[in-house]
This record gives sequence, C-alpha cells and structure tokens, in this order.
Amino acid sequence: MSEENPKQQKEQPPSGGGDPQLNWRGLVLLAVGLALIGGVFLFRGGNLTQTDEISNKQFLDYLKEGKVLSDEKHPVEVVVEEGRNTQTVTGFYNRGKSLTTGNEVESPFRTQVFMPFNGDEIKAALTAAGITPSVKQSSNLLASALISFLPIALFLVILYFFFRSQIKMAGRSAMSFGKSKARMLSKDKNRITFKDVAGVEEAREEVSELVDFLKDPKKFQKLGGRIPKGVLMVGSPGTGKTLLARAIAGEADVPFFSISGSDFVEMFVGVGASRVRDMFEQGRKSAPCLIFIDEIDAVGRHRGHGMGGGHDEREQTLNQLLVEMDGFDTQDGVIIIAATNRPDVLDPALLRPGRFDREVTVSLPDVRGREEILKVHSKKVKLATGVDLSIIARGTPGFSGAELANLINEAALIAARKGLKAINNAEMEEARDKVRWGRERRSLAMSEKEKISTAWHEAGHALVSVLLEHTDPLHKVTIIPRGRALGVTMSLPEGDQYSFHRKEALDMIAMTAGGRIAEEIFVEDFTTGASNDIKQMTRLARKMVCEWGMSDKLGMVEYGEHEDHVFLARDMGRARDYSEATAQEIDREVRRFVDEGYARAKALITEHRDKVELIAKALLEYETLDGDQVKELIETGTMKNPPYKEKAPPPLPPPPAEAVPEPPESIKPEFPSGGFPAPAPA
Repeated sequence: MSEENPKQQKEQPPSGGGDPQLNWRGLVLLAVGLALIGGVFLFRGGNLTQTDEISNKQFLDYLKEGKVLSDEKHPVEVVVEEGRNTQTVTGFYNRGKSLTTGNEVESPFRTQVFMPFNGDEIKAALTAAGITPSVKQSSNLLASALISFLPIALFLVILYFFFRSQIKMAGRSAMSFGKSKARMLSKDKNRITFKDVAGVEEAREEVSELVDFLKDPKKFQKLGGRIPKGVLMVGSPGTGKTLLARAIAGEADVPFFSISGSDFVEMFVGVGASRVRDMFEQGRKSAPCLIFIDEIDAVGRHRGHGMGGGHDEREQTLNQLLVEMDGFDTQDGVIIIAATNRPDVLDPALLRPGRFDREVTVSLPDVRGREEILKVHSKKVKLATGVDLSIIARGTPGFSGAELANLINEAALIAARKGLKAINNAEMEEARDKVRWGRERRSLAMSEKEKISTAWHEAGHALVSVLLEHTDPLHKVTIIPRGRALGVTMSLPEGDQYSFHRKEALDMIAMTAGGRIAEEIFVEDFTTGASNDIKQMTRLARKMVCEWGMSDKLGMVEYGEHEDHVFLARDMGRARDYSEATAQEIDREVRRFVDEGYARAKALITEHRDKVELIAKALLEYETLDGDQVKELIETGTMKNPPYKEKAPPPLPPPPAEAVPEPPESIKPEFPSGGFPAPAPA
C-alpha cells in the first residue's frame, strides 16, 4: 500500500510533543500563582512562621506569669486601625523548653482587643508587667481585603484557565462533527490477503478485478472497458463479506478507507451528509482509492417507507451518497465496496448501474469450500495426524465461514479441557454437534419420568427416520439435554442440497410427527416436548401449499408474497392477495398434509412397536446412540458395538394392555412418497 498523503502528514502534530501554546499558558498560570502566594507573605510581613491566635484571658495570664517577651528583638506592638474600636496586640511569648533540644521556644502571638470593653484592663496589665508597647497606625484596609481575597482569586484564576482549555477543545470537537470517520488501513496492520479467503471462489474472482484494474488500468481501458464504480457484496451473516474486503485491502497497493454505515447518522441534522462529502473529498485527494462501507443498510434504507413519516437525517445522508457516487460533479478514481445482508431494504436508486454496477453474492460454501475454510482456520491450531477435515466438511452442510471458524475454536477448547496435546476426530465431532445443536447439559436435573418420556419420543423419531425412504440419514439420537431440547434426533444430509422434493417434504412431516405418536402409544399421555415438532410440521406444510405449489387442489399459485426478510414499514400496508374462501382452503390443505404424515408415522410405529421398545431401552441405558447402532437394532434386534455404559438404566414401564386402533382405511393406501418400505427382517 502506498504511503499516506504528505499534506496529511504535515498536518499531524509531532508525536509526544503536545501543544506548545498550552504549555506556555501553563507556565504563565504557574508564575501568577507563585506571585500571588508571594504577595500573601509580603502582606503578612514575610514571616513564614505560624502566628498563634490567643484570647485576651490567655494574654493576661501570660503577662502575669512573665511569659511575654519585651526587648529589642521581641517588641510588643499595638496596631491601631483607623475608624475601628478594635486594636491588635502582637509580640512573642515563651512556650517553654523543647523536648528535643532543651532550649526555650519563642512563638509569635496576636490577640484582638475591643477597646470599649477591656482596653483599660489590657493597658493596666501591660503597665504592671513593665512593658511599654509601641503603637502603629494601620489604615491599609485595601491590603487586608486583598490578603483575605487572595486564596479565592487564585482558585478563580485556575478555574478560568481550566474551563477555557475545555471550551476550546469542545469547540474543536464540535467543528469535527462533520468530518468523516473513515479509517485508512495500512498494509502493515492488515496482513489478510486472498490466500486467507476460501470457499467463495466466484466472489473472490469478481472483487480481484478491482485490484487488477488499480494495478494496471490500461489492461481494461484498451477495449474501452470501465471499472465498476461500486460493488455491493450481499450474503448471509458469517459468509465472509468483511473478510473479503479486508483481503482486498491487503492485496491493493492503494489507499483503503473503511467505515461503517452507522457512523454517518448522528443526532444532529446534516452531520451525515457532511461526513459523506468529507469522505469522498478524502478519497479524491488519495485517488485512486477504495472505500469500504460495512452494513450499508443502516444508511441506504428505502426512502418513503418510514413508520409515521420519513427519517430526514438518514434520507439527507442517502441523497448525498447518491450524488457523490454518480451525480453532476463526480470524478473517477474512487471505488465503493459495500456489504449488507439485507439487500431487500436498500433504496432502488442506490442499486442502479452507475452507482453499484455489480452485485456480488457471497453465498454459503459448498462441501469443497467448507473443507478449504477448515484448512485455513486449522493452521492456527494443532491437529492430530489422523484428523480428516473432509469428513467434517461433509457433515457440516449449511455452515457459514464464521460457524466453521467457531467449530475449530470449540474443538481446540474441548481438547484443552481434556488435557490433550492435539485435536482428534472425536473433538471435531463434538464441536460440530455443539455448534449446530448446542452443548450437552448433563447437569440438568431431569426426573426418571421425564427421561422415560424423552426416550419414547426420540425412539419414535429415530424409527420413522430410518424406515422412510426420502429422509436424511440418521446421524445420532440422544436423550441428554442439548441446547433448549431435552433430547435430540440428529439427521445429516449426505451432501449439499439445493432443492426440496415433494416426497422429501412429506416424509419430513411424518418423521417429525413420530415423537408425539410414540408418546401417545407408549406413555398414554402427551407432553409439551412436541411443541417445536408441531411448529416445524405446520411451517413446512404451509410452504408446500403457499410457496412451492405442491398442493393438487390449489395448484401452482403463490399465495402471499413470501420473502426471506420482512420490511415492516413496507409490508404493514399490504392487504392479503387472496379471498377468505381461498384462505380456508389453504388451511384445509395444510391440515391434510399434517394429518397424512401423522397417520403414516402412526402406522409405522404401530407395526414396529417392538423396535421402538428396543431403541427406547437402549437410549435409557446408553443415553446416546449413533445412526448405525439404531439401524442394527431395527434390523437385527441387537448391537454389535454398543456404546460405553455409564450407569444402569431405569426400568421401562409396561406397555399399555389395550391394543392401539389401526389407522382409518381412507389414509392407509399408498402415499405420494411411494408407500411404506418393506419391514426389515428381525
């Protein structure tokens, strides 16, 4: 990256030097304070020794005892103030011998005498002691007032200089409200390059064109091509948009400014627009350069859709951004890179060609991309020799780059907690399960009744998942609480899935209903554990009817505008685009899909109830079973390699004596998923 602008370097103050003007003012303030303190001592007679204030009675006692000194070195003086009835007697008295040196200690004293009250008594006592005081006239009332006011004046002067510097600093910060908060990244601090970005090959190629153009613009200008003025990176959270921008900064040999969308908007009107102008002004001085705006949806939100009116400050900021990117007076050389995960709320004027010419989608990585991301992050930790990252990559479909980085970190923490010297496959698997489904909560105090009910519930899910044809392969079943669930039946797809078939959706509904059905048959009661299952079945069935056109009665028609994100200010005023009769038909079709899946799962569990009992007993004994172990129980009734047994299982209650009724004949014939699979030999 090139060095900073020399003009900007000249404007910066020297490091460690401070402000010379402030230092000069500090010296002047110190000199004034010293002068005031000196004046106090001058008016006090230059005596630094503390003068004792004594009462008239003490003074009379000292006279009778002969402690008051009266000689040339220690005169007794009477200070007479004009226009006042008060006189001050000053002098020295003998305090006694010192405990350390043994010498007489002489201390100055002063006492106030109110002449009309005890003036004659004081005079008589002085005469009796043989002391003739010298009389001084004191008419310097102004000096006395100044001496009394000097500490207050000194405090006020110090306070003035302090607040003066604070006000000037506040003034400078107030003038900097309109300055841009964009930070220039230096190449020394940012060491991330394209080698550190994996799993987003297409996005990396598109943004690398910007770096190639900035390094060799003639290569693109020979054919009349023009580099995009703006590139908008769109993707789910954690896919690596900001990391990709940091890699661009590490690769480009040009100034790179970074700013957040929320840095523009302030409580003062017009500050955002001023910061946009200042940011582009800095960019033009350093052109060619790159400006990265993270979370641009904070400032580029759609205009005219505010709840109860528009946001004037944000709209002014957006208008200024639109003008600077492609307005009447624009110059080439400033390239904008923005990132957001909410492209649906951005203003259309911001997305048009000429402003953001290119939209780069940073999607979730596929299996090869996940393996590359794991390799990048695993360089920072110590892996054992037998760790195969390709297995972890196949078992983490749908994981983003941030989740994969968290997986490696969690595996390292688990290995450190176990006292291992390297990370093995077991720690990687445990970290994968923790990131996806949550951490095991073995400390949760569950009653035996809840454990038995959870075992039946998960056994029902596992049986239906194995017997149905179009479900994802069963990975693991556990009755150990994990996350917010008391038990989990985990399924992992064999590879990345980009579409969803009708048979898969129907089998998914049936598998989700298996837990509730097992409770109904073996416990003869319902629990709240199926609440999430009911939510998933209803959501999937409604998508089949309203979005995917999988209902024969309603056809291939979309009912309602379904978007990934809801823009509340825009969607509040929209009315439903179908009639009430259609809404009732939608509800009936959703109910039909759920009821059919429920009936299919109930028929399977009723037919293979002995297998459900085997799975439930194994879960109560071992708490966690792998998918292969569940298949062995269903096919052979035994497990060749059972898991490690930690404790004795609680006994299962006897199954109900009454036979469970068969499902109605109307829903027993062959179903769209191909019918029931043939039961495996016991």
